[in-house]
Amino acid sequence: MGRLGSRMRQGALLLVVVALAACTAIYRDHGYVPREEDLAKVVVGTSTREDVARAVGRPSSTGLLTGGAWYYVGSRFRHYGMRAPQEVDRQVVAISFTEDGVVENVERFGLEDGQVVVLSRRVTDSNIKGLSFLRQLLGNIGNISAGQVLNES
Repeated sequence: MGRLGSRMRQGALLLVVVALAACTAIYRDHGYVPREEDLAKVVVGTSTREDVARAVGRPSSTGLLTGGAWYYVGSRFRHYGMRAPQEVDRQVVAISFTEDGVVENVERFGLEDGQVVVLSRRVTDSNIKGLSFLRQLLGNIGNISAGQVLNES
């Protein structure tokens, strides 16, 4: 009986370890945001669209109305057990161009408490273009409840 009790304790311990490991958070990254080293190669007022494409790559999305900006979007999601994934970080790099295709602005935005936060900005003109698109892109996090999703389905 001593051997059986010992094996049962080992089995129970193994079961507890497996259960705890299953509850470990898993993080996944989606999208692409250029590194600061790569963005340093982009010179405001000098670099063209092709220079940006060589330095940091082509974007996943561009300006919807004017096409005068490239947006690089990266998100980090936490998957925890059987719960729905939760977005824990989002960054957007916006590179806007003049009508001639020369870089006008390079901006990096983050998301803190549901508000758009400017992390870095290199601007030649004080007029910030495309901000409403960024507010739409970053401002909708947390605005959809599970009840709304189920009602629309």
